[in-house]
Amino acid sequence: MSSTREDSQSASEATPLLANASTIPVGTSADEEDVPALAPTTSGPVTAETQPAEDQIPKAQIFYLCCARLIDPIAFFGIFPFVNQMIFDIGQVPEARVGFYAGLIESIFSVVAMCSTIPWGRLADRIGRKPVLVFSIIGLSICTALFGLSQSLVQMFLTRCSAGLFAGSVVTIRTMMAENSTPKTQARVFSYFAFASNVGIFLGPVLGGALADPAREYGGVFKRVYFFREYPYALATCVIGIFGLLSALFVLVFVEETLKSKTSEAPLNGSSKSEEMSISELVKCPGVARVLFLQCHIMVLAFSFTAVMPVFYFTSIKKGGYGLDPFWISVFMALGGLAQAMWMLAVFPWIQRRWSTGTVIRLCARAYPFFFAILPVYNAILRQGWSNFFWATAPVMSMIGAGVAMCFTAIQLAINDVNPKPATLGTLNSVALALTSGIRSFSPALFTTLFAIGVDRHILAGYFVWVIMIVIAVGFTFDAQLLPANAEGRLDKQESTEGSEP
Repeated sequence: MSSTREDSQSASEATPLLANASTIPVGTSADEEDVPALAPTTSGPVTAETQPAEDQIPKAQIFYLCCARLIDPIAFFGIFPFVNQMIFDIGQVPEARVGFYAGLIESIFSVVAMCSTIPWGRLADRIGRKPVLVFSIIGLSICTALFGLSQSLVQMFLTRCSAGLFAGSVVTIRTMMAENSTPKTQARVFSYFAFASNVGIFLGPVLGGALADPAREYGGVFKRVYFFREYPYALATCVIGIFGLLSALFVLVFVEETLKSKTSEAPLNGSSKSEEMSISELVKCPGVARVLFLQCHIMVLAFSFTAVMPVFYFTSIKKGGYGLDPFWISVFMALGGLAQAMWMLAVFPWIQRRWSTGTVIRLCARAYPFFFAILPVYNAILRQGWSNFFWATAPVMSMIGAGVAMCFTAIQLAINDVNPKPATLGTLNSVALALTSGIRSFSPALFTTLFAIGVDRHILAGYFVWVIMIVIAVGFTFDAQLLPANAEGRLDKQESTEGSEP
C-alpha cells in the first residue's frame, strides 16, 4: 500500500490532471483535446489523501477567505442607511433630488472600479494573490473611513471615487476560491463565498445604521464630544475602516498564496505563458460570451434593486416609498442580507446538486418579476393606512424574495464552467467583474434618477421605476434560456436522477 501511494503521489506531481475527476481544478474542462484520459483511482481504503469529495475542500483557507470577503460588502453597504440623510444634510438638496445624488455617489465608485479591476487581476497574476488582496483591503478601509469625514458633496464623491481604486479584493478572493475548489466542490465553496458576502450585507447596514449620528440618536457622551457633533457619520465609517484594517492583518497572517508560480508547487495543470490567451480570444471560447451576457443582465437587476431600495425606504409614503428612518432602513436591509445568506447556505447547494446550475438561474428568473412587483404593492397598502398588515407581512416577504440572490452565485459557477483552462481563470474573473463594475457605474444613477422622476412628477402614482424594472425582469426569464450547455452544471448528467427539473 505504501508503494502504491508513493507511485500515485509521484504521478500526480509529475502529470497534473492524472487524478480522480473530482480533483480537476475549476476552470479545466475534462474533454479538452490536450487532457489525457483520467487514470483510475488507487485501490484500497479511502483515506484523507484519496477522499475526493468534501474532504478535499481546504476548510481553513476557505474560512479565512470568507472572513476577508466580509469587508467589501460591509464597506459598500455600510453607508446605505445614512447616505441619503447625509446628502440631505450636507448637500442641502430637495428630497426629490436625494436619490439622484445617491446614485451618482454609487456610480462614481463603480466607474473607477471598472477601470481598475482588470489591472488588479493582472497584477495578482504577476506578483501573487495575497499581496494584492492585503493592499486593496487596506486602501478600501482607509477611503471608507474618510467618507464619513466629508463636509460637502464634492468630498463625498472624491472619497467614494478613491475607494473604487482599491477594487482588487473581490476579483482576487473569487479567483482564490476557485483555485481552492474543484468542479465537484465549487458549488459548496461558492455558497460559503456568497454566505460571507451576505453576512457582510447584513453587518454593513447594521453598523452603518446603528452608529450613524450618535450625538442625535444616543446623546450622552456623544453629544458632549465636538467631533461627533461636527462629523455625525464618522463613527460609522471609522468603525468599518478599523474592521477592514483588522481584516487585512488577518489575511496577511493566515491566508496562503494560491498563485502556483509564487509557491513551491508546480504550476497548476502544467500551465505556462504559452497557455495564456488575450481577452478577445477568451471571449470567443465556447459559451463564454453568452454567460457574460447573462451575468450582465443579472447585474442590471441586482444593481437597480440595491440602488433604488435605500431611497425607496427613505421616501415618504405619499410619494411612493415606505417613509422609514435610518434605523428601520438598516433593519430591512439587514434582514435582506441575512435571508440571502440563508438561501445560499441552505437551499442553493441542494438545488444545484440535485438538478443543475441552470435550474437555479431559471427559477430565479421566474421569481424576479414577482419580487419587484410586491414592493409597490406594499406602498399602496401603506397609503390605505393598513400599517399593521404591512409590519406583519412585509419583512417576511422581503426575506422570501431574497431567494433570487441565488442566481448571483449560480452565474459565478457558470463562469467557472465555461473557462477554457486554469491559466485564464483570473483573466476571465477580471473581465466578468469589469463588466459588473461597468454596469454598476451607470445603473444606480439611471434607476435612482428614474425613481426620482417618477416620484417628482407622480408618474404611474410614483411607481414608474418599478414598471421598468419588472419589464427588465420579465426579459430575463427569456434570456435565461440562452445558458450554454457547457455552463449547465449538471453533476449527475451521466447518472440516473430522481425527479425532473422544476
